[in-house]
Amino acid sequence: MPHAGNSSATLSPLHLADDRSPIAEDQSAGWLKIDFHLHASEDPFDELDHSAFDLLHKARSLGFGALAITLHSHVLTRQEVFDAARELGILLIPAAEMRLEGADVVIVNLCEEEAAELRRLRDLEGLRKRRGDSVFIFAPHPFYILGGSIGSHRLIEHIDLFDAVELSHFHTRFLNPNRNAYAIAERFGKPLLATSDAHRLDFFGDHYTLVDVGAGTGGNATTPEAIFNAIRAGAFRSVSPPWPLPRFLQYAWWVLAVHEFRLLQARIAGH
Repeated sequence: MPHAGNSSATLSPLHLADDRSPIAEDQSAGWLKIDFHLHASEDPFDELDHSAFDLLHKARSLGFGALAITLHSHVLTRQEVFDAARELGILLIPAAEMRLEGADVVIVNLCEEEAAELRRLRDLEGLRKRRGDSVFIFAPHPFYILGGSIGSHRLIEHIDLFDAVELSHFHTRFLNPNRNAYAIAERFGKPLLATSDAHRLDFFGDHYTLVDVGAGTGGNATTPEAIFNAIRAGAFRSVSPPWPLPRFLQYAWWVLAVHEFRLLQARIAGH
């Protein structure tokens, strides 16, 4: 898939929302509904029930305009998936969730060959030098204990490598590790990007970002770079409502117990 060209943008203050609002559901005025952190069964390192096609069809029913399916350490390259997205009117951008020096990093708009070259966090400098603003890099779930969260110290140390910080879906009104993400994003002028990080199809759709793709893009709302530049310019709104406690506990049980058991079974079976 071709990459967008290079351009520059100026950061402006963050635009955040913790619940739905009329603007969050209204894309008629140039707002594009996006989710740049999604998982599917095509991932060779995961055990999931839904495919990329399942994600696309649900995304279409929910009014999404752009997605990034972020396989672990790999870029989804099946042309038929991108063809299906195009037929559904969705811009599917190649992406990956890479683990670099133990830290997860989401990179949007790269190819498999570029992903294979990444080993260290500082390798992102070379990618940026080659690709400029045509790639978008953010720190997913940076302040969560489990998984490959980068943590406060290393995020600050490498903050120049990131376009944005993720506003993780996994929170309630009373349990919210995102509070540190708010502080870091405000301190360094980084956008807070809401995503679903969906590992189950029924937990996709409640957390997303609305991007005003008409803001400063010359009307070109169909390219990855137009979306990236609008986010960098602050022309976005993050929608990340807190989970009701029963739903949070249901998802926590699935992620921390059911999903982990399935991964263990797959490793034992040699998958």
